[in-house]
Amino acid sequence: MHGCVFSLQPMPSMNTVTSTSSSLLMNSLRHLAVLSTLCHLISGYSEKAHDLMSRYPLIDGHNDLALKLRILHQNQLSQIDLHNVSKVATDINRLHAGHVQALMFAVYVLCGAQDKDAVRLTLEQIDVVRRMCTEYQDFELVTSSQELKNSEKRRKIACLISIEGGHSIDSSLPALRMFYHLGVRSMALTHTCNTPWAESSSKRHNVYQRQNNSLTHFGKAVVEEMNRLGMIVDLSHSSWDTARAVLNHSKSPVIFSHSSSHFVCSHSRNVPDWLLHELKKNRGLIMVNLHNAFISCNDEATIYNVAEHFDHIKRVIGAESIGIGGDFEGAVSFPQGLEDVSKYPSLIQELLQRNWTESELADVLRRNFLRVFEEVERVRDQLSSKKPSEVQALTEEVQNPCRLILAPLDPKGLLSRAQHAAPGLLILDIALLLYSIFIIE
Repeated sequence: MHGCVFSLQPMPSMNTVTSTSSSLLMNSLRHLAVLSTLCHLISGYSEKAHDLMSRYPLIDGHNDLALKLRILHQNQLSQIDLHNVSKVATDINRLHAGHVQALMFAVYVLCGAQDKDAVRLTLEQIDVVRRMCTEYQDFELVTSSQELKNSEKRRKIACLISIEGGHSIDSSLPALRMFYHLGVRSMALTHTCNTPWAESSSKRHNVYQRQNNSLTHFGKAVVEEMNRLGMIVDLSHSSWDTARAVLNHSKSPVIFSHSSSHFVCSHSRNVPDWLLHELKKNRGLIMVNLHNAFISCNDEATIYNVAEHFDHIKRVIGAESIGIGGDFEGAVSFPQGLEDVSKYPSLIQELLQRNWTESELADVLRRNFLRVFEEVERVRDQLSSKKPSEVQALTEEVQNPCRLILAPLDPKGLLSRAQHAAPGLLILDIALLLYSIFIIE
């Protein structure tokens, strides 16, 4: 017969079957034991992270909720409940879940407002931060390191106000001082545009371009006045040359409120190792940004990628120079597992698994920032006898035709000025000249 062929194989003995089953069972049990051990370890790290953060709750160096409130709700707080806000990564419930005890709320206005209405827009953003931090009992507006520590004892979420971009002061030290009196305690010298006196890390806006002058005479006066006031100088968004010039000039420690390691991700917004060493000498602080583009130099990232930045910076300058500045609401994409402010314990869990000590993480979470803030205030106290600066930005540096200068006019120089001034300003000059001639003392 052909077409069907039968092959008779010997049947395994019962002893062989029993032996194989036992072996499979033992392997399965070993795998289950390993998985159980891993799960137990991970669960233990998770519990340890929450316990640590309950004792040392986070001070977040940068949050742009105020910007989102303007974009989504036109700053109309009456239309929303900040305990639970859709389309954002930050609200009161999630801040509590993430053990976030304090935030530097950025008051940011677009670079397009420079030389226009940046001051007005900044005032409106300060207003919305002050309102939300006084109208909600969970929040508390603070303006000193002692108030920040006291708010933690009262179980409040502390609000610090930070200006994001020196264009907000319109090259005016009096404007800077008035912002301080409104509660501002930090300012980034630039955003994505140069100012007349400091240089940005970004080339997005082709304004105030200059060579070999990354921090002008007026820029140094801004740093000096911030030192005198007790306002933290923020170098995130500044060019490396500007950052180096500030570190050489500032009497107070400075911060990068939301920047990461350039060695790990070579983005211009990140900080190279040589600049980290200068920061260390200054006793300053780099607060690691969580935005994917600054973490992995890609559209996607993981908690592992974030931890690589922490590990590298610790190797270079130590855990005592590191903080966290999430940049939630200011950036568009965040690592898997760190999608909103409630997920911060997952980052601490990862660092615990990498053998970071509780003391190191307590420093990262809050103690480093408190140290910097206290040292900034100490320098302020040392400079208390110093008078407010009267340094003014040079007119030719500012290049703003809308900038009004009130001063006695020289009739002989009016014709020369008319050759360069806009028609509207010429009319104003003539009016001021007539006023100065006919004014009655």
